[in-house]
Amino acid sequence: MKKRFTIVFAAVFAISTLLMANHHDAAEKGPLRHVVMFQFKESSSAKDIEKVVAAFNELPSKIDTIKDYEYGVNNSPEGLDDGFTHIFLVTFADDAGRAKYLPHPDHLAFVEILKPHLEKVMVLDFNTQH
Repeated sequence: MKKRFTIVFAAVFAISTLLMANHHDAAEKGPLRHVVMFQFKESSSAKDIEKVVAAFNELPSKIDTIKDYEYGVNNSPEGLDDGFTHIFLVTFADDAGRAKYLPHPDHLAFVEILKPHLEKVMVLDFNTQH
């Protein structure tokens, strides 16, 4: 009887572990959010920054793996922005979409427009989990 209980317990544990692993893997393959924050150089004019923003705004029409795109300027009253002013949120269907985006010629061309004006950048990526 004790041996049967041990076997049943081990089987239930193994199945539970597999189900949890599959759930975790499925969550990682969900939509991927690519969060990009910029701090611009003090020497960059408002017009320079507008050109960078306009160039970023064009990427969704040039790169088909971008499924959604939003951007804005920091307005947090907390004072924890560490100098970052502009935030861009790019959504891909999955990690493969990001993998195609990063080396894409239009993304690389945007980076060249950005470089002369960039003081600091922070990029955070995450797969959505509900």
